[in-house]
Amino acid sequence: MKQNYARLFEQTVEELRRSGERPRLLLHACCAPCSSHCLEVLAECFEITVFFYNPNIAPEEEFAFRLSELERFLRDAAYPAVSVFAPPYDPAPFYELARGLESLPEGGERCRRCYELRLRRTAEAAKEGGFDLFTTTLSISPYKNAQWLNEIGAALSDETGVPWLFSDFKKKNGYRRSIELSKEFCLYRQDYCGCVFSRAERNRKRTEAERG
Repeated sequence: MKQNYARLFEQTVEELRRSGERPRLLLHACCAPCSSHCLEVLAECFEITVFFYNPNIAPEEEFAFRLSELERFLRDAAYPAVSVFAPPYDPAPFYELARGLESLPEGGERCRRCYELRLRRTAEAAKEGGFDLFTTTLSISPYKNAQWLNEIGAALSDETGVPWLFSDFKKKNGYRRSIELSKEFCLYRQDYCGCVFSRAERNRKRTEAERG
């Protein structure tokens, strides 16, 4: 039976509002647009560190620009008690997991392994840093599998002992709100997920569309 992850998130927030607690949350983020609405709903109840760990992004210039846009958004939006941390760029772990899966379409096993790679590092960082919970902004996208993300997060929580914050941020017009905030703050919205394989798929679809 599929879980209603959006409802689980709402229940957690309701409990925090009643208790007045403000736990420390490590929030994995892939870009500024995806972070925008997530931070809007999280900032009320959590002390947040945004964790920009995305070895899948290529080339390095794209990685650096997405990070700079995220940092700019955090400055401009001025959310209280929000900071950002980004490990050095190192795409090697992503290419290692993608070996043999290069030809798979977006949304397949390669993507699932990419989710796990990024969330595993987030869970480890949350444990190392003594955070109360961890989660990701990835579920804001209609192109990301929220079921997979929450299953992976829950499994990593069992491994590390750090609670996973269940969520599905695209629900209740979350994705639409992220687009509105992106326009409001003039954020760069990329047109591919981040890896060389998603960029190749984007280019192929563009070529097909141009040919009619």
